[in-house]
Amino acid sequence: MIDKKKRHLIFALFMAASVFSQSTEQAKPNSKFEFNLDIASRYIWRGQSWGGDYFVVQPTIDYHLNDKFSIGFWATTNFESRYFYSDQMTGPRGYQEIDFNIKYEFAPWLSVEIWDYYWPTVSQVEGVDNSFFNYGPDSVKTVDASVFFDLNHWEIPLELTVSTLVAGSDYRYNAQGENPKQNFTTYVEAMYSKDFWSEYLNLEAAIGAVLNNQAEYYTAGDYDKVSLVNLSFKATHEWSVGERFTVPIWVNYIHNAADANTEAFGRNFLIAGISFHYQ
Repeated sequence: MIDKKKRHLIFALFMAASVFSQSTEQAKPNSKFEFNLDIASRYIWRGQSWGGDYFVVQPTIDYHLNDKFSIGFWATTNFESRYFYSDQMTGPRGYQEIDFNIKYEFAPWLSVEIWDYYWPTVSQVEGVDNSFFNYGPDSVKTVDASVFFDLNHWEIPLELTVSTLVAGSDYRYNAQGENPKQNFTTYVEAMYSKDFWSEYLNLEAAIGAVLNNQAEYYTAGDYDKVSLVNLSFKATHEWSVGERFTVPIWVNYIHNAADANTEAFGRNFLIAGISFHYQ
């Protein structure tokens, strides 16, 4: 069941989208800059709950150097100033993240992305170094390299992702908790996406798994075997407003099917959100 707070949020998002969808015009060619602002009921990344059950604001800026190459910025915050919950162990409660990325399209069906994740703690946490240029075991930095295969090029509504952490705070240790080594944690995902009712509604279904989680980077997952952390179903409706502006509104259900380590935030999440997109 959806609690009263979430019902009110979903209703407010639909009302906001209706206000911004009064005029529709033919879109012009894309500009070099692309802006997006997401407002969502919480932040779930690959089945991981970051920042508990608090609404988030997530801006994105992308600059397209040409048709194939772009650089970008993404951030998120839930405006909470306390890192731990009342038990002084479970975290994060307050969460913030700033990411930079580069993207390159080799072919219509093949692209790569390099992301630099930076998630400084909202308050000082023992044993954690918030320095921006620290990629060691005590850091809050990770570099993620992803390869995307878009089978829509062959009219198959399927996208495949292989994502590996290649640097930063992704270390495994020996039985004594010593001798840190880069784990190269790898996540794979298959996503089905299709428009229905003359493109009125887009539906996405995804399944994602962590292949080697010995570094425990995916905290809400199994650490000693392949971990099915992300089963999701998302519905999106998008309005065009003016020449370059769109307003998607969406609802996303996510299930984390890991056998262990999901106690802190649960394994089922329902997220509602609205986006304001300019290109």
